[in-house]
Amino acid sequence: MKDKYSIDWVPDTARHGQPFQQFTLWLSANLQITAIVDGALAVVFGVHGVTALLGLLLGNLLGGAVMALHAVQGPRLGLPQMITSRVQFGVKGAALPLLLAILMYLGFATTGTVLSGQAINRILGTDGSPLGMVVFGLITGVIAIAGYNVIHKLGRIASAVSIFGFGFLAWRLLSTHPLDTLLVGPTGDIGQLLLAMSLSAGWQLTFAPYVADYSRYLPADTPTGKVFWPVFLGTTIGAQCAMSFGVLVVGAGGSFIKNQVGFMGELAGPVLAMVIYFAIVAGKLTVNCLNAYGGLMCSLTIVSGMSGARSFSTKARSLVIVLFIALSVVLAVFASHDFLSNFKNFVLLLLVAFVPWSAVNLIDYYLISCEKVDIPALYLPDGRYGTYNLPALVSYGVGILSQVPFINQAMYTGFAVKLLGNTDISWIVGLLVTTFVYYPWAKRTTRVPAQTVYLTV
Repeated sequence: MKDKYSIDWVPDTARHGQPFQQFTLWLSANLQITAIVDGALAVVFGVHGVTALLGLLLGNLLGGAVMALHAVQGPRLGLPQMITSRVQFGVKGAALPLLLAILMYLGFATTGTVLSGQAINRILGTDGSPLGMVVFGLITGVIAIAGYNVIHKLGRIASAVSIFGFGFLAWRLLSTHPLDTLLVGPTGDIGQLLLAMSLSAGWQLTFAPYVADYSRYLPADTPTGKVFWPVFLGTTIGAQCAMSFGVLVVGAGGSFIKNQVGFMGELAGPVLAMVIYFAIVAGKLTVNCLNAYGGLMCSLTIVSGMSGARSFSTKARSLVIVLFIALSVVLAVFASHDFLSNFKNFVLLLLVAFVPWSAVNLIDYYLISCEKVDIPALYLPDGRYGTYNLPALVSYGVGILSQVPFINQAMYTGFAVKLLGNTDISWIVGLLVTTFVYYPWAKRTTRVPAQTVYLTV
C-alpha cells in the first residue's frame, strides 16, 4: 500500500500534488449513476421538475460549501478528517461519529456495488447473477489497497470518461424529448423544495467525513481559496449535472425507475450501450474506492484511539479493506431488490447523523480553535483533548434528538411534520440546535493552543 502515513500526520517532506486534482477527483466522485438516482428520487417522491432542479441546486451549493470548508483542513493539518474529530469529541469519544461514518461508507459502497454490478453483468452477459458485484468488489479492492495516489489518478481518468458518457446520454435524451415535457409533476411548494434540498445537501454532507483525507498531502502553505474552490466547484458541478439528468430522465418515463442501468443502455442505443456501461463502472469505481479507503481510515482511527497506535502494517490495512469490500458485496446482493426506496431512506438518515457532526467540527475549527490544533495531543487520551469531551458528545446527541419530531420518512414520521404541511426540516433544526448548544459551551471549556503544534519527524 503506497499510502505509508495512513492515519498519521503527513510531514512537509511528503507533501505533493496540485489543487486542480481536487477538482477532478470530486467531479468524478459526483458525476456518476448514484447521483443521477439521487436527483431522480426528488421527482419519484412527488417534487415538480422545476422545483426539483432549484431545490437540488440550493442543496448542492449549501452542502458543497460545507464540504469544501472541511477540505481546507487537510493541507493545514496534514491529517485524515476523522482524526481531527478528536479535538472536539476526545481521543476515545471520537469513536461515536467514526462508527456512524463507517456505516455510511458501507451503505454507499453497497449501493454503488448494486449499480456497478448490473453494468458489469450487462457487459459480461450474466444478468441476474451476483458475478458483476463480485467483479466490481475485486477491482475496488485492488485500487483502494493501492491508496491515495492511485485513487487521484483514477479520478482524472473517470472524470473524462464520465463527461463523455453522461454528456452523450444527456444529448440523446434532449434530442428525443422536448425539455418542457421532461419537467413534470404537481405544482411545487416549499415542502417539495426542502425535500429536494435535503437529498442534495445530504449527498454533499456524506463526503464531509473524508474529504480532507484527499487534500492532506497538498503543501501546508496552499492558499485556502486554492483548496476550497476546486473542491466546491468539482463537487457541486458534478452533482448538479448528474442530479439534473436524473430529474429529466424520470420526466421521460420509460424503465428507469425499475432498471436504472438498463435504461441508460437503452438510451445510448445498441452501438454505444457497452461504452455507457463502462462509463457507469468507471464513475462508480472512484467513489467506491473513496468509500473503502474512508472505511479503512475510520476503522484504524478507532483502533488507534483505543490502543494508542499511530501506524499500521500494510497487511493490516489491506485486510481491513478486503473485509469492508466483502461485506459491501454481501449486503449488495440482499439490497438490490428494493434499491430506490432503500437508497432514499439511507440518504435522509445520513443527514440526521452528520449535520450535527459537521456543525461541531466546523464551529470548533473556524470559530473556537481558530485553525490551531495540538496534533501530538490527538494521540494522547490524557492530553489536551482528553479521553471524552462532554460538550461535543452532548451537543451531538442533542442535535440528533432535536431532529426526531421533524423527520418525514416511510419508516418514521415525527409528530411535528403534519403541522408543517408534511415538510421535513429535520436537518435545518439539527444544524441550528447543535450550533446553539455547542458554541457557547465549547467556547468556555476548550483549551486552545497558542498556535498549531506539529509532530516531530
